[in-house]
Amino acid sequence: LSGNSNNNAVLTAMTSRKHMQFCLEPMGDKSAQNLPGIGRVLGGRLQGSGIRHARDIEGHFLVFNQNQEKFGSWLRDTCGANAKQQRDCYNGLREWTKNNL
Repeated sequence: LSGNSNNNAVLTAMTSRKHMQFCLEPMGDKSAQNLPGIGRVLGGRLQGSGIRHARDIEGHFLVFNQNQEKFGSWLRDTCGANAKQQRDCYNGLREWTKNNL
């Protein structure tokens, strides 16, 4: 995006603060709870399945070849994520991957 304030306003309106913060920083050892769409409850369920870090979820995102339907189904089956949570997580990982890989 250019420095145009209209573009920035549109981006802000379309994405959450959590999404923007996640996409602007290196993934490192971030908790799965740092992902857009994943909060304390889903993060706890993921941890119960052995998934603690955002990079672990990113791995599944990449294994599914960034396919939204397959990734969303996996997230639903693994931690009970609803459609909005699946979409928010997918969009955050898609943008992070586009900008960083």
